[in-house]
Amino acid sequence: TVEGGTANVADVYPLAPLQEGLLFHHLLAHDEDDAYVMPVVMEFSSRERLDAFLDALQKVIDRHDILRTGIVWDGLSQPVQAVWRKAELPVHEVALDPNDSDPVQQLLTGVGLSMNLDRAPLISTHIAPVPEDERWVALVRMHHIVQDHTALEVVLAELDAFLIGRGGDLPDPLPFRDFVAQARSGADTEGQERYFAELLGDVTEGTAPFGALDVRGDGSGVVRAQVPFAPELDARLREVSRRLGASAATVMHVAWARALATMSGREDVVFGTVLFGRMNAGAASERVPGPFMNTLPVRVRTGDMGVLDAVSAVRGQLAELLEHEHAPLALAIQASGMTGNSPLFSSLFNYRHNTEPAAEPVAVTSTEPWDGPVGGIRTLFTRELTNYPLAVSVDDDGDAIGLAVDAVSPIDPEAVGVLVRTAAENLVSALELALDGGPQAPLSTVEVLDDARRRQVLVDWNDTAVEVGSSSLSGLFEAQVGRTPGAVAVVFEGVEVSYAELDGRANRLARLLVSRGVGAESVVGVALERGVDMVVALLAVVKAGGAYLPIDPEYPSERVAFMLEDAAPVVVVTSQAVAGVVPSGVPVVVVDEHAVVSELAGVADGPLGVRVLPSHPVYVIYTSGSTGRPK
Repeated sequence: TVEGGTANVADVYPLAPLQEGLLFHHLLAHDEDDAYVMPVVMEFSSRERLDAFLDALQKVIDRHDILRTGIVWDGLSQPVQAVWRKAELPVHEVALDPNDSDPVQQLLTGVGLSMNLDRAPLISTHIAPVPEDERWVALVRMHHIVQDHTALEVVLAELDAFLIGRGGDLPDPLPFRDFVAQARSGADTEGQERYFAELLGDVTEGTAPFGALDVRGDGSGVVRAQVPFAPELDARLREVSRRLGASAATVMHVAWARALATMSGREDVVFGTVLFGRMNAGAASERVPGPFMNTLPVRVRTGDMGVLDAVSAVRGQLAELLEHEHAPLALAIQASGMTGNSPLFSSLFNYRHNTEPAAEPVAVTSTEPWDGPVGGIRTLFTRELTNYPLAVSVDDDGDAIGLAVDAVSPIDPEAVGVLVRTAAENLVSALELALDGGPQAPLSTVEVLDDARRRQVLVDWNDTAVEVGSSSLSGLFEAQVGRTPGAVAVVFEGVEVSYAELDGRANRLARLLVSRGVGAESVVGVALERGVDMVVALLAVVKAGGAYLPIDPEYPSERVAFMLEDAAPVVVVTSQAVAGVVPSGVPVVVVDEHAVVSELAGVADGPLGVRVLPSHPVYVIYTSGSTGRPK
């Protein structure tokens, strides 16, 4: 796979933990867009300025083994990365449509976000002259499998050095292979397995905010929202963290866990946290481009602890996690109690200590990445994506904190950001109170809704009163029959039933039920398989003035017996296929039994004239409590 053959192979070594996960998602995407291809579109004042940039980028590539890496896996027992001695930066010239004024979108849609990972370097450029202008634009694509956020900063700093003629002053490059060797040789696999089994062994259900379970997306459709913290909240957060002897990152992990508990409907939550990866990676690791970062699970039982105890527990867990920061995420998931294909978590939390303000997804200011110290070069667009449907990043700039929320529809990133900010503010208040000698509030009582959103949920969204023409379900249905008698009302396995036919069948069964003693407020069991007969039966019960009790034929016999004994229905409507679920001694109407079919055929159609009041129940339903018994 190496261009130039064996002579061009400088080194071969395994993948780092993060690289293994990124390769998995790359293979999952096949030849489609890859969520971990980072695109940057740049503008140059002239071709000379563009050539100077391309020359500088090639020199940076020549310096670092990770930037000359290709990933090889076909036919191997495990994937490896092969370092090329010489890897030429691919430069492809393309033409822009002079009638299209958006060169950024032209480049992104024309080139796409799919890269071959087996060819070095995993950086490519597509350049184009701006029609009728001296300017040039370039799309630079770099795969996350060879760089993380810190690595990008290293590359940008070295680019700056070469562009101003100071490349010779750069320190000797350090190989990424040293980090891989350290992470591999120092890995205590048994210790990692023990740690994650103890942490996650009893977790059998994943944590999915808003029910979003797809963690195999390509990042398309992601919408970002920026939610800043007020200076007062920023100062209070840092002060309360200092008093606790904890970091602001630890406190924000707790705030995020509280918000996530609300979004997922769970008190025991698991989420992925992004680890820097360079703390124990050896001397001068900050000068090595490459993906040192890793993502590993954090678990917080938000319903069991007070706010002070929660901060202490999360601080301890994060410290323990650092001892295993290079463990593969797959190992952690396998050590959990999860089975099947459901994800352990579908949200990501990243506390970022930024030396510069975080970039917008689309920006044209002169403070964005890739804007070097020389003139004539500026960034038009940059974007980082993830396969997770929800990712929350805390951008800590030293004197200000804000949230960057990336979410896939239907999740609203702005709403999530406000939720997390409100949780942080109320958590800080609860911690201040406890530290000042007040009571320690349970973490589960920390509010996540501000006043405006609480009113929206409790008042605005509940203002649903509308005028209706009838006060009963049967009356509403009969009014629809009058409007569209021939329209299709029910479709099941290719069979279509009109409103008129459904009404007629329901009327005849309702008259039969009345003859069996059904009336206002009496209960009628319905034990039928899904289909047209079920809809007829439910509607017939309502027309007869009764309340239906749905009985799933697949329920355990003990549960069915309990429900029938407790609800004491006048009769149970069923079919020959499932009548066996009804205990003997309970009156039944078997709708497809010959005698009942004949009886129904002789019943008159038309309204029953049964008086149904709004206060009469429509149905009775049983749910399972925590004991598993119906209630």
